[in-house]
Amino acid sequence: MEFSTAISPHIKPGNRVDRMMLQVLLALIPGALAMIWFFGWGILFNLIVASVTAIACEALILKLRNKPVRSTLCDLSALLTAVLLALALPPLAPWWLAFIGTAFAIIIAKQLYGGLGYNPFNPAMIGYVVLLISFPLQMTAWIPPSTIAETPSIIDSLQLLFGLVPESLNIDAITMATPLDTMKTELGINRTTGEILENSLFGTFGGSGWEWIANGYLLGGIWLIYKRVIGWQIPIALLLGLTAISLVSFLLGPDNHPYPFFHLFSGATMLGAFFIATDPVTASTTPKGRLIYGFLIGLLIYVIRTYGGYPDAVAFAVLIMNLTVPLIDYYTQPRVFGHAVEEHNE
Repeated sequence: MEFSTAISPHIKPGNRVDRMMLQVLLALIPGALAMIWFFGWGILFNLIVASVTAIACEALILKLRNKPVRSTLCDLSALLTAVLLALALPPLAPWWLAFIGTAFAIIIAKQLYGGLGYNPFNPAMIGYVVLLISFPLQMTAWIPPSTIAETPSIIDSLQLLFGLVPESLNIDAITMATPLDTMKTELGINRTTGEILENSLFGTFGGSGWEWIANGYLLGGIWLIYKRVIGWQIPIALLLGLTAISLVSFLLGPDNHPYPFFHLFSGATMLGAFFIATDPVTASTTPKGRLIYGFLIGLLIYVIRTYGGYPDAVAFAVLIMNLTVPLIDYYTQPRVFGHAVEEHNE
């Protein structure tokens, strides 16, 4: 009797790319819902425009490169890039902002290098930085959270998406600086942190509204670690690095430096720690290297926020550290199994 034997490997792998990307997308839901709750429907429109753009651009480039379109789109990597970029955009950003940023991320930062697995930089952060440098006015037009003022209605948000300002809405009157930007600006005119934190823009331990958004991303990140989609080293090291340097600065000058919780629960810190810095393609891959990589990102976030020209700094910190990944991995390679240490007797 003849028995058919399947070609090895015989164990079906469980860590498929599409499954991992889907779990990351699901983990983003709490933070995304919190953003919609506090900043209105514009966040949802950004997500739609960016997602459609990412899928269309990916399909177009794959077609031009004579690569399989359907199977590549089904790995959900382009969709994840779009979602991460959209969540970083202001809620009332015009539609072309999400379009340009996403198209650049997919075509230039990803497909130009050969597609998923070949890109040295995080595509979503490349798209974000291009927009921030090219269109600083539109990229800083944030509205106050719903804890301070009423957010635009779904109709008003849709009109603003296409550049049509409703007569009942003055766009300049409803936009304001983010908590990180406000803190940086006010400290620059010699106000103390205690005076600045009296502003209604600030909540209990972070920016008003922003602290709950950060908690949503923290919840999703913990779930990803529990499901072993991401390792704990990078996010924990990043948060420790940011906490350590901000704590030292706070203890040395509490009137000139906000407490560490402010840095942790304002801006894109939690989003960056669990969803951006942990990108498996552009992050360090060795156990020790991940700790170094994450810790240095945390340090850079604080340095750029405090002394640089950009108040959030997560995107710049991640991209800078993307450059160092080959060097970090080279010097942190674990010992190969079975390798014996040579003893030299003098």
